[in-house]
Amino acid sequence: MNRNQVLPQVELSADANALRRIDFCAQQPYKGAGFLEITALPRLAEEASSIDPGDGFHWKIETHFVDSPGSEPRQTLKLDLKGRIHLICQTCLQDFGLDLAQESRFVMVATEAEADAFPMEDDHQEPLVASQHFDLLGLIEDEVLLSLPLIPKHPEGVCQPHASSFGEDGEVAEASEKAQNPFNILKNMKKN
Repeated sequence: MNRNQVLPQVELSADANALRRIDFCAQQPYKGAGFLEITALPRLAEEASSIDPGDGFHWKIETHFVDSPGSEPRQTLKLDLKGRIHLICQTCLQDFGLDLAQESRFVMVATEAEADAFPMEDDHQEPLVASQHFDLLGLIEDEVLLSLPLIPKHPEGVCQPHASSFGEDGEVAEASEKAQNPFNILKNMKKN
């Protein structure tokens, strides 16, 4: 590819099935945007506690070529995600809608060896192995899954702890006041 040659960007289809096979080995830039419902992302659907109309993720992708000294230009990929998924709050055990926004940047490389050799100190970009049948839908789903919180919960002060996990309201206070010495429990066991 001539370094001075500017190729037109190829517009990607918003159809989920079309996103399963993108030819990132072609020397052309891509762009596209769309909306994916939770049901189009099966691994993400397993994480969802419920699926409301409108739940899903807007995605936007753009690739371009960047000159790299001493070698062919490298294709970089920018992926923006924004959307909503319903999860179970681990504090109150109630369903809640979590809004997520994620921006990721990648550098397309030719082989797994190049990906392994990619400098780890580059926090702004991760390597991806380009292929003629690249699963962009899988990448979108991976990025959403990676952005989910480890322990989903409402923002601070929005919910109350679930009563069944701590007993009734009065029992919580009594239990903390009457905390028994574990050695007394062992002593009583020994007597029996």
